[in-house]
Amino acid sequence: MNHKRQFQFFWLILISVLIYNCSPQKKQVSKIKTPPSKPIIKSVPTKVKVEENFRVDLPAIDREFRGAWIASVANINWPSRTNLTSEQQKSEAIEMLNMLQNNNFNAVILQVRPSGDALYKSSHEPWSYFMTGEIGREPYPYYDPLEFWVEEAHKRGIELHVWLNPYRAHHSNGGKITSQSLANKFSDVTYRLRNGMYWFDPASPVIQDHVSKVVNELVKNYDIDAVHFDDYFYPYATYNGGADFPDSKTWNAYRNSGGNLSRADWRRDNVNRFVERIYKEIKNEKNYVKFGISPFGIWKPDYPTGIKGSSQYDELYADAKLWLNKGWVDYFAPQLYWPVNSTGQSFPKLLEWWKTENNFNRHLWPGLNTVEIKVSDKPSEIVNQIELSRQILKDDTGEIHWSIAGLTKSWSMQDAIKTRVYQDKVLIPRSPWLKIDKELSQPKLNLKNNGGNIFASWNLSNSEKAFQWVLFTRYGNEWRIQILNPDIQNMEIIKFYNGKTLNAVAIKAIDRLGNESDYKAEKVK
Repeated sequence: MNHKRQFQFFWLILISVLIYNCSPQKKQVSKIKTPPSKPIIKSVPTKVKVEENFRVDLPAIDREFRGAWIASVANINWPSRTNLTSEQQKSEAIEMLNMLQNNNFNAVILQVRPSGDALYKSSHEPWSYFMTGEIGREPYPYYDPLEFWVEEAHKRGIELHVWLNPYRAHHSNGGKITSQSLANKFSDVTYRLRNGMYWFDPASPVIQDHVSKVVNELVKNYDIDAVHFDDYFYPYATYNGGADFPDSKTWNAYRNSGGNLSRADWRRDNVNRFVERIYKEIKNEKNYVKFGISPFGIWKPDYPTGIKGSSQYDELYADAKLWLNKGWVDYFAPQLYWPVNSTGQSFPKLLEWWKTENNFNRHLWPGLNTVEIKVSDKPSEIVNQIELSRQILKDDTGEIHWSIAGLTKSWSMQDAIKTRVYQDKVLIPRSPWLKIDKELSQPKLNLKNNGGNIFASWNLSNSEKAFQWVLFTRYGNEWRIQILNPDIQNMEIIKFYNGKTLNAVAIKAIDRLGNESDYKAEKVK
């Protein structure tokens, strides 16, 4: 073949190829791969076929505040002694938290400032004598007890409230007054009472500013859920042998400046303005951190009619009714430490009266004397008080137990509460007047068949905001509810329960104020 014919032949082949490739028949040609006859991996769970935007009618989640006070002063509860090692302190804390978790409690009120001192790293006050046996000596090996308590409580879905005594400067069981003691630092406005305690002067602007700094430091530096004051404002008269509180210095200064209130009204005004200030300062720093007070349970004798006993208004100069009337608290826990059938201090009558004073619908959760209520059958009395509280308080019920020792030292009390009134876990009541930085997004839910069960996993775009999870599972027409700790994000779910078949799963996230996210549900086929 000559070169001219070779060249013509080459062009004919090239044109034929181009025509073939440009033909529309080429786009209809595809290579179909046949699947292998056996699966490559046999053990991979198969994803459950889901319906987009599957909606269901979920049942309401039960709510109740279930708290316990843990006192550090005089080593009443924790730490149990001043000579414990750091690991022993931690072990005691874990044991208490586990007990509360197992008995379906959801809050701890931990005393972190018993007497002008600190159970945490403070730039304003010395380490507590009750931690190490010496004012100003830090734990060894070093750790921050409050940081530890917050982390361990939150792991268990338990709120951590820091409890402070605003005006007690030194406890009679708190060792010697040293150069680091605030009773020395503020000696010109600190008074020694006849029972051996030292008390800050509530009228002193220096003291008010100092305690304000202490509270702000706690709110700013720690991931706490609430700040809590108890019933100690001006001291009980018995602390000073019946003598009047020795505040002539600040009283005379007030009178000389033109003040015209009576001494009693002036004292109450000092405390009133301070309570309002603390409430507002907490909200300015972190709006979602609650402020609670647990005053003596009787405002004045004969309020309500027939009530007898000491008057916080006249003796402690604490107008707790005003604080509740004004909404200067997020929760109010009057210490109703008397039996239901007490004629002079009726538990239900007092609780009903405090409820009528709750103008701003703040949380009203009574304090119960779980340790030493004066009855023959303490467990039954406390159970009865919880049931009465539920009847009186309706949808915003709760209580705080004084103290955790009433549980740790009494198996019968634990058993009665767990089996008769705290049978299941519940959420804390919402605080609708408080706002959190960012609302929770809708969780994502993934279901896979895993043999005889369903493997469920879930997450959230802002998972760090989830304080708890609520898992809903429907068998037939009945829903089951499980409240889960924040670190639980998957679970094996049985397909059959009580003779009924699993047909739906849903998940919600709960934030630290008890608010619920939108739910995500999936149908199970």
